[in-house]
Amino acid sequence: MYKTLTNIAERFFTNAQIYKYGFNWSPMFRRSTGKVIHVSSDLHYVKIKIPLSWKNKNFVGSIFGGSMLSATDPIYMIQLIKILGDDYVVWDKSATINYKRPGKETLFCEFNFSQEDIISIKKEVKNKGEIDIIKTPKIINKEGIIIAELSKTIYVASKVFYKEKLSLKAASK
Repeated sequence: MYKTLTNIAERFFTNAQIYKYGFNWSPMFRRSTGKVIHVSSDLHYVKIKIPLSWKNKNFVGSIFGGSMLSATDPIYMIQLIKILGDDYVVWDKSATINYKRPGKETLFCEFNFSQEDIISIKKEVKNKGEIDIIKTPKIINKEGIIIAELSKTIYVASKVFYKEKLSLKAASK
């Protein structure tokens, strides 16, 4: 459904607009209480905020850790899918979060891919067929104090390699 809506929206809006508003209107992302507040035109930079509200406040009055994790979870994967294009398969593989202190105010997180990162990813996938990328964004407050540290592992493969891998798995069963 999301892919179909994106294909229709591409006729009228930029990829950055679709990314930002697609996330912010998506029921699955809205439930996280996160909000995409900035997307660069090339999609290499995304910034989100997670405001403290009655929807995500836990028993002790801070932002529920699950809200922090779920607000940050899909960003890198969708970002890479859109940057790399249809010749690649991108999946979230794992995520961990290390809480440093309670989030008792609006929090922020930035997601970056440099042009060099993208060139390196494409080169490694071309050579190996598939790779895992580890990204380590930080959730911070407005003063820049680290509230939580994330570790995201993202799987990237060429579509050709991925299909061959699935065929071999199916044949071995």
